[in-house]
Amino acid sequence: MRAHKTVRFVRARGAGHERGACRSGVTDLSRANSKRATCHCAAGREIQGLKPVESKQKKRRNREATMRIGGASTVEIVKRGVARYDLSDPYHVAIELSWKEFALAFLGLELGINIAFALLYLASPGCIANMRPGSFSDAFFFSIETLATVGYGTMAPTTFYGHAVSAIEIVCGLVFTAIMTGLLFVRFSKPRPKILFADQAVVTSHNGPPALMVQIANGRLTLLTNAVVRLVLVLLEEDIEGHRLRRLHDLALSNATLSLFPLTWTVMHEIDEVSPLAGYDAERFKERDVRLVLTIEARDHVLGAAIHDMRIYTADEVLFGMHYAEAVTLDDQLRPVADLTRLSLVEPDPLAHPE
Repeated sequence: MRAHKTVRFVRARGAGHERGACRSGVTDLSRANSKRATCHCAAGREIQGLKPVESKQKKRRNREATMRIGGASTVEIVKRGVARYDLSDPYHVAIELSWKEFALAFLGLELGINIAFALLYLASPGCIANMRPGSFSDAFFFSIETLATVGYGTMAPTTFYGHAVSAIEIVCGLVFTAIMTGLLFVRFSKPRPKILFADQAVVTSHNGPPALMVQIANGRLTLLTNAVVRLVLVLLEEDIEGHRLRRLHDLALSNATLSLFPLTWTVMHEIDEVSPLAGYDAERFKERDVRLVLTIEARDHVLGAAIHDMRIYTADEVLFGMHYAEAVTLDDQLRPVADLTRLSLVEPDPLAHPE
């Protein structure tokens, strides 16, 4: 059952009826693409010659932006109606940029500000003492020295115009320096996870029934505590109306939390009769374009902050009939030794490949 659209109507030009509106709020548009429409009010009266008035909401430009999520297997999501860089939220843009993009943006802003003020100095010849007439290089380097509040004594403002422009530039320099200092501090102090993920997920037997496993490791020499993982299954499904969409299914994990996370961790989901993966094999994984999303949240006690990370596995990165090779052993002093180079090493499951 489709909900009727609420539309406000006014009299069309040239119509012979009185000015009015459909107050019932429920309308039946006989032709969606017609310029004129018929309004059926609650009393059953038809008002001919009325046309719908479109909403005056500000229309967004038809822009597209690509969002990339995941680690090694990057998944792209296209969003329309949004900007890649939302200048109304410059703080978020500055934090989201890579270090290379941030350095280029800083250099561009620095050059832009100094070029603008250099042109202002050139607009009034004689406003700066000892500056050669028409010399852009003198005006540009004087602008850099003024923006940095560094005075060498060779060139100085001599007119009211020169003093006013220099004063404005000094204020801009102080604000620019303060903002960039704060952004640099935030970018350096932002906690960055160093969680290592196995290159492939595996489906292998575990205590009888099959289980989906993903192995991860703590890549730092510091202890992580209160670690929590979630494994989400993304399935491409079709509803009864024929609409295709991706649905998220949280997979039940036998070990979703870990109080201490010093070495490796094998996350397991048992595939039983109630599991969304019941009856799935490698071929069906690819047919349904299955995606696995593993997220982890833990606390780094050295930084005193929470860290987050995630990894997406596609259908091609899920191996059936394989299990992870042993990555943690004991040395002569019975100390656990984690060989993280073996994190993604897999071996055939003996039960799946009997001799």
